[in-house]
Order: sequence, then structure tokens, then C-alpha cells
Amino acid sequence: MKASNLTKIALAVALAVPAIAAAESNFVSGATPLSANAKLNIQVTIPKILFLQVGTGTYPNNVATVDTVSISVPAANVGDGTSVAAGATVAVRVRGNGGNVTLNSNTPGPLLNDSGDQLAFTTISATTDNASLGHPAFAAAGNGTAVTLTATNRVFDQTANWTFRYSNAAVVAEGTYGGTAAKQGQVTYTASLP
Repeated sequence: MKASNLTKIALAVALAVPAIAAAESNFVSGATPLSANAKLNIQVTIPKILFLQVGTGTYPNNVATVDTVSISVPAANVGDGTSVAAGATVAVRVRGNGGNVTLNSNTPGPLLNDSGDQLAFTTISATTDNASLGHPAFAAAGNGTAVTLTATNRVFDQTANWTFRYSNAAVVAEGTYGGTAAKQGQVTYTASLP
């Protein structure tokens, strides 16, 4: 065998020795009943994780689908102060294992229609079917009002369904407001762990 191959084998054995040497051994001999003990340390490493799903999603996958919430005001109720709910709820899930989670919303500014008319994001609100996973109120633009999601034993893993509503408190110009990023209808939610 060539010297270079022997060197490689010796190096491999030397690298393996620290792993082998970590276990304890105990040798006993004699004629009486014998007992040998050896200890072993066991270690499990759990990484810190954070998962946020608003709408379409499946833990733990990244899903690029951006869902759309549609609210249609009946003609007979335009501006009468009767709030109007979206036709469907939005599924939400937050899972983290590093303590309390902060959840916030960020809006780009007022929703726009094709004519450039504006509708303030503050006219949109959301309710939840799970008080532990509340919705962060929208600001007119920028960061909304953050909510703290309280962890138990440093773990937060909750689901909720959010129902969005339009306040309908004033008569505004007709049109479809928002619905796309180009018409400033896209909200960004951020979950944060310390």
C-alpha cells in the first residue's frame, strides 16, 4: 500500500477517534456477581422556527399564492353606515417556538380604483374567531397596530379565521378599489420573534 493511502487512512481514524472516545466504558472481572456501568450524554437540538400563513398555505412550506379578499357593497346600502363583510374568511396560522410573537400589518397607502379615487385602509377591519390570534388593525399607510401573540412555554401555535369588513360609513366614488399591488390593495403581514 502506498504511503499516501496509509496517511489518508490514519487521518480518517484520527478524525473518528474523538467521536468514539466520547462514550464511557467500564470493565470489571471476578468470580462474584458483576455489574458494569457506562454513561452516555444525549443531546437534542431544536431550531428556532417561525411560520406565518395568511390565506393559502401549508406548514412548513413556502407558498407564493397571494389571496384576495373581496367585499361587495349592495347598491341599496352604499354609504349608509352598515358595515359589509367579505364573502369568505381568511385562514391564518402562526407557529413559533421562541417566545411571544409580534404580528403586524403594513399598508401601502389608500386603496385606488381605476380612476385614481382613494379609499382609506382604515375603513377596513377584521375580526377573528380565535382571541389568541387577533388581527393587527390597519393604519392609513405603513405599520398598523401590532398585536402580541402570547406563547405558552415559549411556544405559540394557533390558527384562526379572519373576517374582513368595510365600514361603509360614507358615499364614495364607484369602482373596484385595491385588489392588486398596483392599486395599493396588497397588505403585508409580519410575524416577529425576539
